[in-house]
Amino acid sequence: MVTESRLKVPHTLVILFAMVVLGQVLSYLLPAGSFERVENAAGRLQVVPGSFEFTVDAPALPPLASLTAIPKGLSGAHQIIFLLLIIGGAFAVLRATGAVDAVIGTLLRRWGDRPFWLIAGGTTLFALGSSTIGFGEEYFPFVPVLITLALALGYDRVTAVGIIMIGYGVGFGAALINPFTTLLAQDIAGLQPGSGLWYRMVLMVVFLPIGIHHVWSYAKKVGRDPAASLVADVSAPEGVSMSSGADGESGADHPPMTTTHKQVLAAVAISQIVLVYGLSQWQWFLVEMQALFVALTVIIAIIARMRPDRTAVEFGAGAASFTSVALLIGVARGISVVLNEGGIVDTMVYGISLPVRELPGALSAVGMFFVQSLANFFIPSGTGQAYVTMPIMAPLADLAGVSRQVAVLAFQFGDGFSNILVPTQAVLVGALAMAAIPYDRWLRFILPFMVKIWIVGSIALAVAVWIGYA
Repeated sequence: MVTESRLKVPHTLVILFAMVVLGQVLSYLLPAGSFERVENAAGRLQVVPGSFEFTVDAPALPPLASLTAIPKGLSGAHQIIFLLLIIGGAFAVLRATGAVDAVIGTLLRRWGDRPFWLIAGGTTLFALGSSTIGFGEEYFPFVPVLITLALALGYDRVTAVGIIMIGYGVGFGAALINPFTTLLAQDIAGLQPGSGLWYRMVLMVVFLPIGIHHVWSYAKKVGRDPAASLVADVSAPEGVSMSSGADGESGADHPPMTTTHKQVLAAVAISQIVLVYGLSQWQWFLVEMQALFVALTVIIAIIARMRPDRTAVEFGAGAASFTSVALLIGVARGISVVLNEGGIVDTMVYGISLPVRELPGALSAVGMFFVQSLANFFIPSGTGQAYVTMPIMAPLADLAGVSRQVAVLAFQFGDGFSNILVPTQAVLVGALAMAAIPYDRWLRFILPFMVKIWIVGSIALAVAVWIGYA
């Protein structure tokens, strides 16, 4: 008898905490340093090119820095955490009305024999939302719905999260008019915001089919053999039910759509329209989103004639089910906390940018792509990364003989595509935790896609240099 030994990969929370500790160790090994920052017209601090200096006699982090970084990370990510808890409660109330199961049943009856179009359409919608409005955390409510749908189709939870995350990554990577990344980076680089749109549209047409093909290929494999699922041995999150899927649950028939279900779903649809309008026209952010989902919960309960006590119980249970998600996001934020307190974020950005100076033409553009990808680990905010790296990369582009538009494109690729890879990204960590997908399983799914994107993205940058993209 042959005994198969497999390496046991630690829990995602263990991996993230180990990264916090590693960040503290690096703060003792790397010299602290910083760029000079000045306030721009928008009131945001922006790096002054060529101003990096090492910090003399910088104090070392205290021994307990890794521990204090966790509560600081939870505090720093509190708005995202509160949004997730409220979404969890709101979705539990929505699920209790039966409207979710009814709409899943309707989709299965109409599109169950054409699952490719559900996957392709969903990925495209998420990509468009990210590339235009900059949606990210706004996709959290769709995670449990897509999990239920994917499992009912005979696929798995990785398929569901793949639809969202690959759409999200492609949308940010080939961002058409994302105000938080593309337009901001162009403004910092001294370019007309929105310029060069035609090439980004071409790239969206190139990258999106690659993403759809990746998700569809995996889904088909799981559909043929449920044991091929990357989460076949991982229990599904609470509240997920379906007919028979790759996870092996046995479920009940989906209820028929009633008038009450339609009214509840109409309220949900209207709330999403209000959300989009509020984000784009009223400068809403996470607090306003939280308030909207609280209001939606109350409206759903009224429409469904759900008693206040039951609404409260369902809401509390739904919010409680997202506690582990909140912890993961807080610990992930703790990585950035310890790196910032150690004063080595700017040192790392400066260090990884140095080799780019020595690369000519197209190679420098590809180098910027990979520098931005690495920087996204340390600075997971696209807006924050733009303010730190673009004042460095724009002058480097001038020295290398490539246009600043190419430097912006490299920033987009590095920030956007690595959003679905690095464990410091709250959107990724949150979605994986909601779906109970261990980070190592996600890596096995996403790394082949990332290899394709790194290759095609590098070619796209070389072509941009060759055609004089500006």
